[in-house]
Amino acid sequence: MKSYMRMSSVYAPTLKEDPAEAELASHRLLLRAGMIRKTAAGLYSYLPLAWRSLLKIETVIREEMEAIGAQEMLVPMIVPAEIWKDSGRWDVYGPELLRLQDRHERDFVVGPTHEETFVDLVKNELRSYKQLPVTLYQIQDKFRDEMRPRFGLMRGREFIMKDAYSFDATVEGMQKSYDDQKEAYARICERCGLRALPVVADSGQIGGDTSVEYMAIAEAGEAALVYCDCGYAADVEAACVGIAFEEGPGTECERIETPCEGSIAALAAFLGISERACRKSFAIIAEDETPVLCLLPGDHELNDVKAEHAFGHYDVMNEEQMAEYGLVKGYMGPIGADKRVRVVADISLKDSQSWLVGANEAGWHIKGARPGRDFEVDEWLDLASAKEGDACPKCGAPLKSARGIEVSQVFQLGTKYSEAMGATFADENGTEKPFQMGCYGIGVSRTLAAVVEQHHDEQGIIWPVCVAPFEVEVVPLETADDLVWPAAERVAKGLAEAGIEVVVDDRKERAGVKFADADLMGFPYQVVCGKRAVKNGNVEVKDRATGERTEVALDEVVAYLTEKVVSERK
Repeated sequence: MKSYMRMSSVYAPTLKEDPAEAELASHRLLLRAGMIRKTAAGLYSYLPLAWRSLLKIETVIREEMEAIGAQEMLVPMIVPAEIWKDSGRWDVYGPELLRLQDRHERDFVVGPTHEETFVDLVKNELRSYKQLPVTLYQIQDKFRDEMRPRFGLMRGREFIMKDAYSFDATVEGMQKSYDDQKEAYARICERCGLRALPVVADSGQIGGDTSVEYMAIAEAGEAALVYCDCGYAADVEAACVGIAFEEGPGTECERIETPCEGSIAALAAFLGISERACRKSFAIIAEDETPVLCLLPGDHELNDVKAEHAFGHYDVMNEEQMAEYGLVKGYMGPIGADKRVRVVADISLKDSQSWLVGANEAGWHIKGARPGRDFEVDEWLDLASAKEGDACPKCGAPLKSARGIEVSQVFQLGTKYSEAMGATFADENGTEKPFQMGCYGIGVSRTLAAVVEQHHDEQGIIWPVCVAPFEVEVVPLETADDLVWPAAERVAKGLAEAGIEVVVDDRKERAGVKFADADLMGFPYQVVCGKRAVKNGNVEVKDRATGERTEVALDEVVAYLTEKVVSERK
């Protein structure tokens, strides 16, 4: 027979005050509700209530993976350095990769992701195109040695992740595996109660040619994104959008005195024009040590990721370097710069014929400058970060902006890892070819935090039924009488027998304490059993999400709540 849990036996040490280190709602509330505890910077223990929710998220993931034919397995968390050297990532991944040696002084890594491990696993086992496609996945702890772990589960060093890897014979096959995962990821977000957008993203350290992130919309999100009602959405690091330029003042090249602070905002205010009519300059030293002057619309910023794709790892010029190349901070421009400086402009400005740029002399600018007449642009590139109001590349409408929490990401890897590691199969002609791969990750613990970020109020968490630690909490206001407590037990037993997950607050606490904890822990429905109501054959049901309170007959409450809960499970 199914039973219910008693709150007195639940290990959930709540906190009355907000922890000082907790900045985000999810971090604050998960700590206060007794669901997580910090062990060290970026390392957290998941207490029973959080663990119940994490297991529900994992169940959703497993069901959706099984629906598309992905097979679950498990590889070691610690793997030999040799395979990371084979892929080329040993030297390029960076300090987030935790390296260690065993007693025999052999090098290992603590896996932050497992592309190498899965390729090494299958390369001597999947030998023929007849064995393909195959998609394998695991749910496992990962470790990335973040420089500044913060925001609780949002950016920790150790975290729970689902990672999957598909192996196909053809590009078309890889595309199908990728599309299947994308659709499954959308369903996983929906079933977990998350409003998430599929966002065009940069592939980062994973690599590959195509990537989409699922971003849970939240004010506390670390990622800035732009989106449109037509369905387009992109991380500002990856968005290639339409940026409208404005012509600068004048059409003849003329030096003008600008005795104002050397910023675009001050310049625009001084001249009475928009920032978009100005041209912003960034001076950098590219990875190959070439000095580069990047020119952008005045109301946009240089996108770091796009710049790294264009120039490799780059450094911003200091004032000494600027002086060496004839550039003046706050008054930089292409006219008068050293001939060694490579001039690169944002593609959005290619048709602009009147530029307001710095004169490379403090207190002076040049108006009416024209590329091709007054200065040369060596290359036109997509360099600017997208922002609200830019044109949607799909339909042309003005984009909206938001912040998001990355909860999952899908990548098309192509042959990046299979070629580097010599992982091949024989095609129908007997020719050895590298696998076409995709990889797909879901931050399980981050998803838990994202749910709380989207579902909370001032009193606490508001769990969606699908991932709630318990679906119903029964709150008897008396626990040692022969009226209220028996009624509460009757309700709890009835719900448990109906398959509802129930916890009963049997603690000898004041009603106010029980109500506060119930709201803090955020179980979807509360059944309040008070002496007056029970004497009249009723209980009160509170919907945590809406705050609505409904008086329901004691004899009918089990059926009433069972219908509600079952309909909300996904």
